[in-house]
Amino acid sequence: MKKFLDLISEEIMQAFEDAGYDRELGRVTLSNRPDLCEYQCNGAMAGAKKYKKAPIMIAGDVAAKAEDSELLAEVAAVAPGFLNIKVKESAVSDYLKKMAESERFGLEPPAKKEKIVMDYGGPNVAKPLHVGHLRSAVIGESIKRIARYAGHEVISDIHLGDWGLQMGLIITELKERKPELVYFDENYTGEYPEEAPFTISELEEIYPTASGKSKEDPAYKEKAMEATYRLQNGVRGYRALWEHIIKVSVTDLKRNYQNLNVEFDLWKGESDVHTVIPGMVEYMKKEGYAHMSEGALVVDVKEDTDTKEIPPCMILKSDGASLYNTTDLATIMERMEKLHPDEIIYVVDKRQDLYFEQVFRCARKTKLVDKDTKLKFLGFGTMNGKDGKPFKTREGGVMRLETLISEINEEMYRKITDNREVPEAEARETAKVVALSAIKYGDLSNQASKDYIFDIDKFTSFEGDTGPYILYTIVRIKSILNKYKEQGGRLENAVLQEAVSESEKALMLQITRFSAMMENAFEETAPHKVCAYIYELANDFNRFYHETKILSEEDEKKKSGFIALLVLTRDILETCIDVLGFSAPERM
Repeated sequence: MKKFLDLISEEIMQAFEDAGYDRELGRVTLSNRPDLCEYQCNGAMAGAKKYKKAPIMIAGDVAAKAEDSELLAEVAAVAPGFLNIKVKESAVSDYLKKMAESERFGLEPPAKKEKIVMDYGGPNVAKPLHVGHLRSAVIGESIKRIARYAGHEVISDIHLGDWGLQMGLIITELKERKPELVYFDENYTGEYPEEAPFTISELEEIYPTASGKSKEDPAYKEKAMEATYRLQNGVRGYRALWEHIIKVSVTDLKRNYQNLNVEFDLWKGESDVHTVIPGMVEYMKKEGYAHMSEGALVVDVKEDTDTKEIPPCMILKSDGASLYNTTDLATIMERMEKLHPDEIIYVVDKRQDLYFEQVFRCARKTKLVDKDTKLKFLGFGTMNGKDGKPFKTREGGVMRLETLISEINEEMYRKITDNREVPEAEARETAKVVALSAIKYGDLSNQASKDYIFDIDKFTSFEGDTGPYILYTIVRIKSILNKYKEQGGRLENAVLQEAVSESEKALMLQITRFSAMMENAFEETAPHKVCAYIYELANDFNRFYHETKILSEEDEKKKSGFIALLVLTRDILETCIDVLGFSAPERM
């Protein structure tokens, strides 16, 4: 289904051509003066030099040719040469009817369905998720959903940190605390216990303790490095302990991500490519891509066009150990071999920009990726507190993610119960749903690359550009539709009519922009475009609601039109919040 703006552009382009001018001058945009018109065209200004004619003369010629349009109600030439355009109410209502009947509200399927691998989340096992993990999860999940809605195949991978020195540190600390564990008996040949010798809370305490010791005690660090080496070389007991660490951690991670309504198709980690690294390194040496530099194995990735220094991509350290670069390159290689993606998108802190530039260049230079495969780094900014510094607890420490979620839940619960009497269970469940909207919308309404202030008071408000305001609008629509059904009305029988007021037409015109917005949000990997759209849509609906007697309208045809418009508005709002990764309750 063609975009509404394109239909208007086609009419104006034809009018330019009919008037004897280049049709490409007829591109139409949304009006930047909605008090004067709905759309505008500035093509006459651009054509003045070519046709050696005053812009207002060209605009007048074009306006005359557009007079008989079935789509346009008014095309006015305005000094110094603008075309101010208004569309017919019948054209808008007809377009909305087609949207309501179409799959995905008329959003065209992509010319080529792409397979996209998305790498986001990226937590380390054995460590609790903290607020720094929020943005990657929330932004990545939304981009995944937008891409799927746009018609593409998306495979999401959490890419766990599960194979480095941190594993050796945990094993070393466990051995010091519980040397009697069967995992440390080298003569043991039986089956290892199914149950882990630690809980998640014990595991989360073990790692920072071990990490602190290794910084102060070189001998302890040496033991941890030895344990890491033994694990990576397949010592049975260490491998069994590692499997316990992964199982206990991943169970807890899944619970936390579930609370954020974030899901991954793959739960792979650095360990999954451990066995392919030696072959990849040999290939890089054999093909002449990698060379020794100051004892380390590197690949030069600088290019003649560089305006800043891009250091070589290190593949192996001087002691032969692999690095994050090595793991990420091996992961790219495995994804290409097993998944054959058209694009791989990484949603990571923007401070990793140079690192990913090196990795991507190395992957291309060494031909680990096909030349047509896109590698995209989506760097996000920092989530800051009201003081403009990275968000912390009141004591100045790093806040756990589940603590933040719990605080927002409590704030929403307080606001919901302050407003009206609600049964406890319902209030708690509603608070959970609305809190998620506050967190996600608060984050996603900001352009991903920018830092933002996480302001609990603002984000949990039912007024302004917030998640709770969007949900309140949806619940308001649901309430009206429920009352209509209680009066005996049937939603499926409601038929869209021509707008009878300015506010109704404004709402309808906003709805026509859905496809263009969703396409743009996908192309620019920009969830904030969806947020901006639904905020405007909610505002347009609320203005219409305050100016219109919907349920008390005596003209049944008009009332039917209002109800059909509400159904479509609700459906579009709910589709948009779904791609943002949250939902609306039935009541608030």
